Amino acid sequence: MKSKMFVLGMTSVLFLASCSKKEATETTNTTDSAVAVQPAATDSITKATPTAAGDTSENALDWAGTYEATVPCADCPGIKTSLTLNDDKTFSITEEYLERNSKNQDKGSFVWDATGSMITLKGKSANYKYKVGENMLIQLDMEGKEIDGPNKDLYVFKKK
Repeated sequence: MKSKMFVLGMTSVLFLASCSKKEATETTNTTDSAVAVQPAATDSITKATPTAAGDTSENALDWAGTYEATVPCADCPGIKTSLTLNDDKTFSITEEYLERNSKNQDKGSFVWDATGSMITLKGKSANYKYKVGENMLIQLDMEGKEIDGPNKDLYVFKKK
């Protein structure tokens, strides 16, 4: 019984000691990272917070033009999509379902979100959201979040 108590006591001491070291290490890392903060690299997608100059995808990028991608399809090899954005905030979209002889076309207008980095199409059937980047669009899910997973690159539209 004494040996079990001894082992339990030693285990508790080791556990508490390891917690203390981890906390000290985390504190050190936090301090180190606070001292060595470097500015984040900017990518081609304008961040949600506009810069001091007010640059957003809407006003800083040449976003008007035609974008193409073949997005995944549940019951076909893909949907070849061509989307044209016009300076007057109108669009036209063509979706061709591969190996199904089916094609949808729609047109309408689009609106920018408050950050100036995302658009939402407003057509008869098209109701898609896209993050606008330099010479590309990233199709988003219905909640406005980037689509994740192994096929996420298939939702990137390239400007032609």
